[in-house]
Amino acid sequence: MLTVEAAAALLRRRELSSVELVRAALDRADVFDDRLGAYVTRFDEAALAAAKRADADFAAGVDRGPLQGIPVGIKDNLFTEDGPTTAQSLVRDPSWDGRGEATAVTRLKAGGAVVLGKLTLSEFAIGPPAPGSPFPRPRNPWDLRCWPGGSSSGTGVAVASGFVLAGLGTDSAGSIRLPAAACGITGLKPTFGRVPVSGSVPLAASLDHVGPMARSVWDCAAVLQTIAGHDESDATSLRAAVPDYLAELAAPLGNPRIGVVPAGEAHPAVRDAFDAMLSVLRSLGMATVTADLPEEQATVAATKIILSAESFETHRSGLRSRWQDYGSATRVRLATGAFVSDIELRRARQQRESARRRLAELFRSVDVVVSVTMPVPAPEYGPDDRLDRGLISAAAETVRYWSCVGYPALAIPMGFASTGLPLSLQLAAPPLHESALLRLGHAVQRATDWHLREPPLPDTAAALTRAGIEPGADLAALAAAYQGHRRDVEALRIEEGKA
Repeated sequence: MLTVEAAAALLRRRELSSVELVRAALDRADVFDDRLGAYVTRFDEAALAAAKRADADFAAGVDRGPLQGIPVGIKDNLFTEDGPTTAQSLVRDPSWDGRGEATAVTRLKAGGAVVLGKLTLSEFAIGPPAPGSPFPRPRNPWDLRCWPGGSSSGTGVAVASGFVLAGLGTDSAGSIRLPAAACGITGLKPTFGRVPVSGSVPLAASLDHVGPMARSVWDCAAVLQTIAGHDESDATSLRAAVPDYLAELAAPLGNPRIGVVPAGEAHPAVRDAFDAMLSVLRSLGMATVTADLPEEQATVAATKIILSAESFETHRSGLRSRWQDYGSATRVRLATGAFVSDIELRRARQQRESARRRLAELFRSVDVVVSVTMPVPAPEYGPDDRLDRGLISAAAETVRYWSCVGYPALAIPMGFASTGLPLSLQLAAPPLHESALLRLGHAVQRATDWHLREPPLPDTAAALTRAGIEPGADLAALAAAYQGHRRDVEALRIEEGKA
């Protein structure tokens, strides 16, 4: 399992070919995706052809950027010319194909990235698949019994499991950062309008974002470098210059002022990991002060109201004509928007503007705000693979705030619970200050290795398969045992190094 950064260096030294890299990723998915449910559609033939073109470009001295030859995956609510877009729903209107390929996907391809396929998501990026749905249900690679986050769940699973090295997600109320947190990877929601949403299946017009998901901050910076920038076809797209994000990672960190949102009622393991990460920040020379998010509860409530109203408007016609074709949980969530009055929606939007004004004041005294991404480790699926919506809603509270105001927010791994589930730190900055987040996150990841840890399940399953054993329901327990084994191996390696 390589980072984009490591793979890109190997490709440029001609120590690895894109074809070899893509075949290895496809082979890995062949073995494990029936358990993990990351893919809706694969583009094996087209991907191998693109990999051959990337290798030919390298041989000819043509370098299209840091993603050339890198296998990537696309959330299946972003249109691609290579195959269908389902949005994980039976409702999806075929006429949407006329909208053309998503701008972000086209830019990835222009940068030489190799698209391996379309990845699972929550239905229309808002509701989980209903029982009996024909679509795959993604599983958390750290524990198959657990939620992998939503709605960009397939991208989180695919990156964490090594099926792709990076991918695209969308985020309207935390949908990049939640699966990044649950799956132990890095995910960035850029400033609203920084990356065009053209060619995506819409959900909520004033909340929808497209952004990168990968193992490391460097990798996310490389993806953002490739997909950011104005697009005339997108009315929300910003006309702002795009910095050289990778070059700025190497700039001096300085002494950024960090505003710390207390972990409060978070799970004890989350609080402990958060405190440890704050110690890392201080060891890097950063001053920390306690910060409160202005009008937090009211702004989170406004996010829910705006999301309900705008997603209902997007799906009003479909709900009238195709009610039964929506998953049961999806149609209920969407129909809730019918309860939102014009006055309530106007008040919610006014609340968003009030929070933005107050945040401008906060960011005069701090450069970056940090908090936990999710206050709990990934919850378990219940009977019939159902999720406790109240628990999921509580898990999303800390990410919704930044979705509402449209400020950039970055999720990075910060440790593990005793159960082996990953935990995550969230960093946020003023609009168009992605570079500040990436530079700080990159510094943290140079001082820690949480983002390089690999889920044990695939390795456990492979070892058992080689031994001719089918563990069935004991796979998660064996995965925990495998983690203990790896700790012993690491302890042995350290002692050998001392000797």
